[in-house]
Amino acid sequence: QVQLAESGGGLVQAGGSLRLSCAASRTVFSFATVGWYRQAPGKQRELVAVSSGAGNTNYADSVKGRFTISRDNAKKTVYLQMTNLKPEDTAVYYCYYNWRGTIWGQGTQVTVSS
Repeated sequence: QVQLAESGGGLVQAGGSLRLSCAASRTVFSFATVGWYRQAPGKQRELVAVSSGAGNTNYADSVKGRFTISRDNAKKTVYLQMTNLKPEDTAVYYCYYNWRGTIWGQGTQVTVSS
């Protein structure tokens, strides 16, 4: 069974940066689409950024130019570098994995104070 281990969330002031990591175990990783979604209180879960096995990336308009997704297939890890964070980025961030089925991480809290 695929397991996803997230890390890197926390509290940061507006304008600051954080880096999220998600390591996958016991799975094919290089062919998978992996990435990040987020869910703020009272809102639906939304896509933040994803990276396909072919190397294509897709970002939410709200994070373009501020967030960068990257992956290390050898380490089976996907990263989300977040810069110029805003209070509206506050949410639980979920790691996403899709290869013959979708798996979600447990979520990591990101809080941006104004």
